[in-house]
Amino acid sequence: MSSAALIVAAGSGQRFRTSTQHTAKQYHVLGDKAVLAHSLQTFLRHPRIDHVQVVIAKGDDTPYHELVASLALSPQDKAKLCASTYGGTSRQQSVWHGLQALHSTSPPPRFVLIHDAARPFVSESLIDSLVAALEAQAQAVLPVVDINDTIKHVADGVVTKTLERGHIKRAQTPQGFDFSAIFAAHKRMAEQAPHDASDDASIAELNNIPVMTIPGDTTNIKITHPEDLTSSPAHAQPRDVRVGNGFDVHRLVDDVDRGGLILGGITIPFDKKLKGHSDADVVLHALTDALLGALGQEDIGHHFPPSDPQWQQADSAQFLEDAAKRVHQAGYAIAHCDMTIICEAPKIGAHRDAMRQRIGEILAIGTARISIKATTTEGLGFCGRGEGIATQATVTLVPSSPPQPPRP
Repeated sequence: MSSAALIVAAGSGQRFRTSTQHTAKQYHVLGDKAVLAHSLQTFLRHPRIDHVQVVIAKGDDTPYHELVASLALSPQDKAKLCASTYGGTSRQQSVWHGLQALHSTSPPPRFVLIHDAARPFVSESLIDSLVAALEAQAQAVLPVVDINDTIKHVADGVVTKTLERGHIKRAQTPQGFDFSAIFAAHKRMAEQAPHDASDDASIAELNNIPVMTIPGDTTNIKITHPEDLTSSPAHAQPRDVRVGNGFDVHRLVDDVDRGGLILGGITIPFDKKLKGHSDADVVLHALTDALLGALGQEDIGHHFPPSDPQWQQADSAQFLEDAAKRVHQAGYAIAHCDMTIICEAPKIGAHRDAMRQRIGEILAIGTARISIKATTTEGLGFCGRGEGIATQATVTLVPSSPPQPPRP
């Protein structure tokens, strides 16, 4: 029996938008990814869910497709994800459009879980419970949680009644349904006078479909206002910070062709130069490897092999630009770069700011995020004997908000 998830992400989120917050809440970054991405990823990875249908607003194609691309989905996840469809002017219309899209699949699903994108923390266990209840012949299943506060009925600012909270519950999504039953119910509602139900359990009730309740999850919160972001579970969790290290060494040789010593992206007057297949810039090489390492990718030699003639005497800025592009494509931003140059000569201090400026240009970040230090080995080893220069680099990456497009 196939099960589908229908995620409603077509709302404009007017209560969420403020004078400083213009992004629709489903695309606002929460923790390490957008609000919508949290639940989308949970449904795609759940073994009991066979199809995932997302309903988006007209005009949201670009942010939605960028969000999907940022998740780096597996082939199995991609196969589950249906082409997005557009919503309507109300939540009820948006769900109906999503149900119609699922109905066109062959065959249509047996069950459907209808979920609001504004609830990013749906758990695998809640999905399990909903599917199990549907498999046990329930036609509609609603997760609910208790209300702990005293509930008052208020009219014109005056309390008129204290309600019995023992019989009052807070409804959550996802809400589970027999697909044919909820499809027929929505179809009947669409053919009648306009009625904007706040959830799909209401549609079931209006069509005499019994709604079974199961325990919900108190962490399955709904993002309604901007302040809800700071009280969410993701806000309390550490962000997906990445740290990478890189190290490179090149031999010093006489500068017979007077090409100059290239270090940190600039040319330094010196009677020797670094030997290598490219321009042998140990600073940019170490920094490139640090960025690739933070992403968990292969090293610089894999991407730009010294056996390839196209990299003969190449400007190492190309390597660093490529690594930076990979960082942005993966949805990260460069928070800080720290490099230590190890050599007896030349003296680095006079050239430090120029190096930081050039590296900042290549990475498109401010020089305040770039640190360059220099040290010697007190005459010990190949660096101490003036036979070569080494560089150690460390970088810190943080999730970008939102993921930035690759630089051209």
